[in-house]
Amino acid sequence: MKKGIITVVGKDRVGIISDVCTFLAESNINILDISQTIVQDYFNMMMIVDVNNISKSFGEVVDELDELGQNIGVTIKLQHEDIFRKMHRL
Repeated sequence: MKKGIITVVGKDRVGIISDVCTFLAESNINILDISQTIVQDYFNMMMIVDVNNISKSFGEVVDELDELGQNIGVTIKLQHEDIFRKMHRL
């Protein structure tokens, strides 16, 4: 299974999770695990997602999530799980 790591960071507001999850559903991306927290007024979410059956190229999804983040006032990043693991290996 191909997995991706999505991070979402920004000022908290109503609807962030809804907006991101709607995009993922429309792109045929399944959420495998999710963690979110709010520290004071700042929202932070990390998701592990299944990208095996995406309806677009991985690059298109990365670009569209970036655009979505700009539209809703947060930063959204998607990385392949293997690259994420290698970047954070000590």
